[in-house]
Amino acid sequence: MKKSILFIVLIVLVGFMSSCESDGPGETSDGFNRKALLENWADNIIIPAYADFTNETADLIVAGRNFQMDPSMTTLNDLRDSWLIAYKGWQRVTMFLYLKGDELLIRVNMNIYPSDTAAIQKNIKNGDYKLELSSYNDQQGFPALDYMLYGLGTNDDEILARYTTDPMAEKNRKYVADLCTRIHSLASAVNDDWNTGFRDEFVNNDGSSVNSSVNRIVNDYIFYYEKDLRLGKVGVPAGMFTNIILPRHVEAVYHGNIANTLLNESLDAAQDFFNGVHYGGTTNGVGLDDYLNHLNSMKEGEDLTLLINNQFEAARVASDVLSENFEDEVLNNFPEFQELLTALQLNIVLLKTDMLQALNINTDFIDSDGD
Repeated sequence: MKKSILFIVLIVLVGFMSSCESDGPGETSDGFNRKALLENWADNIIIPAYADFTNETADLIVAGRNFQMDPSMTTLNDLRDSWLIAYKGWQRVTMFLYLKGDELLIRVNMNIYPSDTAAIQKNIKNGDYKLELSSYNDQQGFPALDYMLYGLGTNDDEILARYTTDPMAEKNRKYVADLCTRIHSLASAVNDDWNTGFRDEFVNNDGSSVNSSVNRIVNDYIFYYEKDLRLGKVGVPAGMFTNIILPRHVEAVYHGNIANTLLNESLDAAQDFFNGVHYGGTTNGVGLDDYLNHLNSMKEGEDLTLLINNQFEAARVASDVLSENFEDEVLNNFPEFQELLTALQLNIVLLKTDMLQALNINTDFIDSDGD
């Protein structure tokens, strides 16, 4: 009797294992080729985006050193231009943390705002700062450069004087150059990781477990959209949870006139990733839209892919009525600023609830804001 039971159990196990192995390369039980999805993400979106971003931050180092050696309005403006190019490039890669980006805490080292300007001034005065330490997260990255390039005076002459005739001029220039170097070192570390073995590891981890590449990067994507794009760029300044508006908590507050540009770079990147659009082009590769279409995903009788894309467009329409100066919009055009927040928020439900449910993916981060 015991032998018979054991035989039956073995038959069931063999059948189960056979069914698990019956999927084609990259396919899971739902029949979708996840490997093709991962290949498109890696080869046509993430790797080329990080390659460009790393080159942009290399240019930033050059501009920073040129300014350090020869401070003038020409070299200052060259540095500002390089900063803006790299900052826009950052919007294209910031959602891709898995795996090296997580280890380096690249997002909090690159773009915590507002910067702790008092701490920055203390760093410059003492000269003993160590930007690699976590306690320096809000004293580095693009927001710190925003402060150093646009916030040290009320006009360009005053700002330039802080780098030429001010008693701290040499230390100010060194801090700027060190900020540029730190940004490039972080970008290079992630870029190198993708090009020295991680790409294959990422693509080959094509299953459907909680630690599979699809599950991990989709979670990173939604976390970015929810916490950084919606909350950081718009929700916090609008007082989303505090009911206290914080107009100085907008991105690039010292520059004053690029917040909407950075927002739209992020929106474009997020929508392109959803649709599998190749970086820097219009070729439509395998994306989450194809996965949802494969599953015939609907919400209340409407196509889920179409709903998500329409909501991206609604957010873009809401941003179009706003100026580049988000601080001014929070203070003087608050209803329209709230409309943008609402448009972004509606896509949280579609992405985080409906899409994840359709793909059978659970969130792997703690949600404390009640969305």
